Amino acid sequence: MARPYHPGPKQFVFAAGDGNDQPVSVGDPQEAYEAFSAFFRAHESDTYTIRDEAAGQRLVLMPRRGALSRFEDADPPRSEHLLVDRGNRYLPSAMLFFENGYAGLDYFGQWLPDPADLDASPETRGAARAAMFATEAAAIGEVGRIWADSGIVDPTDQYHVFFESQDVDDDRAERAELLQLIAFLGLERVDAPAGARGGEVWVRTEPRLDAECARWA
Repeated sequence: MARPYHPGPKQFVFAAGDGNDQPVSVGDPQEAYEAFSAFFRAHESDTYTIRDEAAGQRLVLMPRRGALSRFEDADPPRSEHLLVDRGNRYLPSAMLFFENGYAGLDYFGQWLPDPADLDASPETRGAARAAMFATEAAAIGEVGRIWADSGIVDPTDQYHVFFESQDVDDDRAERAELLQLIAFLGLERVDAPAGARGGEVWVRTEPRLDAECARWA
């Protein structure tokens, strides 16, 4: 059962490109999700927006563009943008927003600071994403997120393997990001063993990496 909003109920506004905004008052994230799911399926639009006006936050879903954007009226204002590779990711993103707002989407994927970056090459997107992490703590957390999506620990417990069983043409943006973060953190990348797929990245284990990947496991 979803944890009720406290204080509640909570108000959101759903909007589609047709200008028919729909205010809703809901008691918990699950109720919000169900209301938005019905709204999403009832409208044909290029964009769908969820606004939490009290928090100064909004999430914009753009299925035809293949993207998400999130905004927060902080000081300074924040906005980030994400390419979406599967159509079934839009409603889960809404649920994360209903649960924890802007921050609830932190680990949903490779958010980028400039919407123009979405049209760049995968390698440029990866570089732009890596540049967002200026501290060791933030960088190792992002490495853990990448590992959690497609990583394993090799049977000898000596290496963390990223993009396990993938080819070099898979996840190019996240691979480019990871390689920059490895260099930033001073992690030791090693040659993959014979027989490994060409897209795998092997990194020698060390305490920071062990602790962060254990948190994601």
